[in-house]
Amino acid sequence: MLALSTCWNASRHTDGKAMLEEVRSLGFEYAELGHNTSIALLPGVQAAVKAGVIKVASLHNFCPLPVGITGMAPDCYVPSALDDRERDQALRHTLRTLEFAASVGATVVVLHLGYIPMHWPNRPRRLMAMYAEGQERTPAFEQLRQKTLLARERKRKKHFAQVCRVLDRLVPRVKELKLKLGMETRMCVHEIPSEDEADSLIRCYGEDALTYWFDNAHGQIRENMGLLQQEAVLERFRGRMAGMHLQDFAPPLLDHMPAGAGEYRFERLTPFLNDGMIVSWEIHGQWEPQMIADGARRVHALLRRPPA
Repeated sequence: MLALSTCWNASRHTDGKAMLEEVRSLGFEYAELGHNTSIALLPGVQAAVKAGVIKVASLHNFCPLPVGITGMAPDCYVPSALDDRERDQALRHTLRTLEFAASVGATVVVLHLGYIPMHWPNRPRRLMAMYAEGQERTPAFEQLRQKTLLARERKRKKHFAQVCRVLDRLVPRVKELKLKLGMETRMCVHEIPSEDEADSLIRCYGEDALTYWFDNAHGQIRENMGLLQQEAVLERFRGRMAGMHLQDFAPPLLDHMPAGAGEYRFERLTPFLNDGMIVSWEIHGQWEPQMIADGARRVHALLRRPPA
């Protein structure tokens, strides 16, 4: 199921039907509704789905955007928050996303689960700065990475518990609506879930409701930082992965690009794809439509090849 996320074009449209018609014009039969979808776009989206313009495969939380929030804001409220009001907002707006997903025939809601605040000393920021400067193979980087992971482990318990409290409320509704949640690969050390946490959560809540959602650029950054090996992660979540976000990538941190603009080796993903997965291109808005369409076409042909 090959899709294009409307994070590419939602900000340019005031009519959701026109937004989805543009996605369809690039050859995509499916769309993912991005986390920059304003509430004003919803009537047009519903009209486009009803008219058969396109099918909606997935939504990225929060969709629609909470009132008063603009732009791309998937972390405006986080389930990991210790503040009850923020966590309640995350729950409320995620429940609204679930209802909208069901209304347009989507099967998966992609979501972020939050992070572990590590403000002082801000080791995650320092670690990312060192990576951006090309120091990821130095002893100093390795030392800071280990200190950061240890600090994360010391602080994680109470924030992870809040995530579970929110999932306790979400999962029953997910099952009622016959949807799945997709926990997206995170980029930074302090974000939730780590690969171990994702595995634990799927085992706890069941893969019929909670799944893994692989983001290839985030995975590449984490691999470059020595935090994972992509094939190992994809093998670990084989059969428990609802889909992927695809984008080209160039080091150290250039992502959300169409295929051909970077240097990601998409053939690495081929052995882990199956017909039931959603593969959604998540491209930022500055890229030209023809480059997106041409690049996606080339990669789709590559992904269909049998593994060597």
